[in-house]
Amino acid sequence: MSTPSGSSSPSGDDARPDAAAAGPTDPDAIKADIEATREQLGRTVDELSHRLDVPARAKEGAARAKDTAVETYRESPPAVAGAGAALAGLVGLLVWRRRRKRRRASAEAATSRAVLEARAEARRARRDAARHAEKARRAVAKNAKRAARTTRTRTRKTARRARR
Repeated sequence: MSTPSGSSSPSGDDARPDAAAAGPTDPDAIKADIEATREQLGRTVDELSHRLDVPARAKEGAARAKDTAVETYRESPPAVAGAGAALAGLVGLLVWRRRRKRRRASAEAATSRAVLEARAEARRARRDAARHAEKARRAVAKNAKRAARTTRTRTRKTARRARR
């Protein structure tokens, strides 16, 4: 009797040609396979947790850098001393520039404050000058009216005298 796959044996092992690829069927072999998979997953989890532990990695990097610096110092101390001096100079330069920038900023703020105060004072002075100019204009107009009235009155008086 023949099967659809073309094999002549109706047994379960021969009925599936991929039975060997599916894995072992022996319980001890399955347990061993599970243990191997667990170990592999454990190693993977340990590696991932190590990669994600940033503080520990940073400490390791610092320790490596320290070891490299110590080895370099042992090989040529003057070069390390020069590098240290250059680093100190760089830090000093950065601190100096930051302080200078802060001083300039505060000076600019003070200058801008002074400019704003001067502008406000100029506005007040212009407003006061406009008020005084208006008062003076009114006073001149008032005096002109008085002078005109006085002149009319004198002219009338002179005309009366002349008529008499």
